[in-house]
Amino acid sequence: MSRQDSRWKPRPALAGAPAYLHPWLSDPGSLTARIVARCARFEVRVLGERRALPFRDERPLIGLPPGRHAWTREVLLLADDAPVVFAHSVLAPRDLNGAWHMAQAIGSRPLGAALFADPGICRGPLSSARLAPQHPLHRHACAALGERLPTLWARRSRFCRLDRPLLVTEVFLPGIARLG
Repeated sequence: MSRQDSRWKPRPALAGAPAYLHPWLSDPGSLTARIVARCARFEVRVLGERRALPFRDERPLIGLPPGRHAWTREVLLLADDAPVVFAHSVLAPRDLNGAWHMAQAIGSRPLGAALFADPGICRGPLSSARLAPQHPLHRHACAALGERLPTLWARRSRFCRLDRPLLVTEVFLPGIARLG
């Protein structure tokens, strides 16, 4: 994997991304709301919530030292039964009993709706990346769908509540193209 494929870049660094993805990658609003507005049926399919080692580039963004586990949540967002986004969220486990207590009980409700409904939560800047097949998020998305996928594009940002971070990454799947 080239260094360029794995480096997160601040928006609007979208060079190379298909034109239909530019609004999805750069919209600072709720991705959930954007998808809901473009489909008749929206669903969150929870793939897993567990303690796991965060990816190397995630650790500093959530304040975890090397070797420490994070709490992770992975879901598929479906629009009219078609998977359109693979989402990966990560936070320090100590925050499940504090700033991010609601994350553990959110179930199949959209995390994005909760994040944008709470005025005490602030969102940091968006960054985007092209994910080659070797990238762990690309591999997780392929495993979730049970198929091989071409290079994918993703965006991520840090949300803060009570000065504690939650990192949310959204990987756009090929099905997003039909939502325009």
